[in-house]
Amino acid sequence: QVQLVESGGGLVQPGGSLRLSCAASGFTFSRYAMYWYRQSPGKERRLVARIRDTEGSTNYADSVRGRFTISRDNAKNMVYLQMNSLKPEDTAVYYCNAFIDWNNYWGQGTQVTVSS
Repeated sequence: QVQLVESGGGLVQPGGSLRLSCAASGFTFSRYAMYWYRQSPGKERRLVARIRDTEGSTNYADSVRGRFTISRDNAKNMVYLQMNSLKPEDTAVYYCNAFIDWNNYWGQGTQVTVSS
């Protein structure tokens, strides 16, 4: 079965950096785009970044463009989110996502808190 397991969240000061990781299994990873979403308390879950399958082209939400970088390693079935210049408004639970055969799959999420 499809499994997505995020890691790497934590508490960081404004201006700091974190790198999130997502380990994927149960599907042919290299064939699918991968996504990072985030959700803050009381707000909708929103798309942060997307990376295509083999070509690796990327898209970002306006709020993170230039600060976040999504990448993937198809040999390891991993997707990453490098987050730099973090702001308090980046505080959220971050989720890894895959859309496979018309089904949405989510990891359990990893908490990122940006605070001094």
